[in-house]
Amino acid sequence: MNVINTNDLRPGLVFSEPVYTEGTNLLVPAHFPLRQKDIDLLVSWGLDVVKTEGNIIEAEIEESKQDELHSYSKKGAAKFSITDVEQNSGPYRDYIDLIEKLNVVFIDLKAGENVTIRMIDNIGGQLLQCLRDKRDSFIDYILGGEVSGNELAKSSVNTAILSALTAYELKLPKHKVHNIVSGALLHDVGMLRLSKGITEKKGGLSEAELEQIKSHPLHSSKIVQKEFFGSHEVNLIAMHHHERWDGQGYPDKLLGQAIDIGARIVSVADAFEAMVSKKSYRPSMSGYQAIKNLLADNARRFDPAVIMAFTRIMGIYPIGSIVRLNDEAVARVTSVHTSAPMRPIVHILIDNSGRALNPDKLPVIDLLADKKLFIKKAMDPSELDNLDV
Repeated sequence: MNVINTNDLRPGLVFSEPVYTEGTNLLVPAHFPLRQKDIDLLVSWGLDVVKTEGNIIEAEIEESKQDELHSYSKKGAAKFSITDVEQNSGPYRDYIDLIEKLNVVFIDLKAGENVTIRMIDNIGGQLLQCLRDKRDSFIDYILGGEVSGNELAKSSVNTAILSALTAYELKLPKHKVHNIVSGALLHDVGMLRLSKGITEKKGGLSEAELEQIKSHPLHSSKIVQKEFFGSHEVNLIAMHHHERWDGQGYPDKLLGQAIDIGARIVSVADAFEAMVSKKSYRPSMSGYQAIKNLLADNARRFDPAVIMAFTRIMGIYPIGSIVRLNDEAVARVTSVHTSAPMRPIVHILIDNSGRALNPDKLPVIDLLADKKLFIKKAMDPSELDNLDV
């Protein structure tokens, strides 16, 4: 691990690997330019050093690296991801900023510093503004963004994004949406009260350890009430996001409509986010498989109306999914139609002759308009490496 003095940092520097402040607290991702505000944050925290497994690279070198990533070859198609193509864009920087801001709140909370619900409401307001401007981009970042570190903050932001979109689809009032976003940002904050030996364990959990994990909604509720002084609605989400539609959840075994709508929405969003995120004990699941799992629930764990709304906004093949069309072309889903979740808009990565295309000039096909084409199957992105192109 390389240790770099804060005094040696300057805006515009990029690094070959992620840079961390302490432990797994991410400062900047790999190949992402350092900003003056990042340096100012280090100074305000009194941190003299940062750590990285990589090295400092000048911006000019980074530009040449981006050119390599965009080469059109099989590897180029396989590497077509949010981090490669859009990491210097405004929306992606906004996404990272949301995670960083929430992580700072969590750090302060754990350190016993004063925290307020206004901090969470401000992050939630910024998140909702971002969704109004770049809705599809933010869905894509959940499945395609390669953000390492700050896992609790990242998971909470992702869950809040999905919860907000679902609440909008259900046409809930604006004030309700704001409360749901705040609740989603804080729903797992109780995990900070559990030992890392349990939350970061790579193997299976014992019965006693599972019971401790199941206590986190109680911790989350206590934190929301006693430390953030959050509203009753936000507290219901913190307490009840693991209740089940069939009454077999925890901690209160509530049934059906007795569970607050915000908690029901966050429950679905949290489950999807968990499935598509890589864990220490298992790889991530494809968005398509995660949607299939939700649809197979059959009113056991989740409110069927929330599942239907979630499927309309995400599609059967969520944004970022790699799919094979009926003409054998390979494509990446870039937008969905809520009225036709099986016929999204796609960018062709590999044409029907097996030729990998230039990532900068990918043909766009709207499968709702082009009735001759349809998705034959979803693919694991790793399958691209095995294609003979």
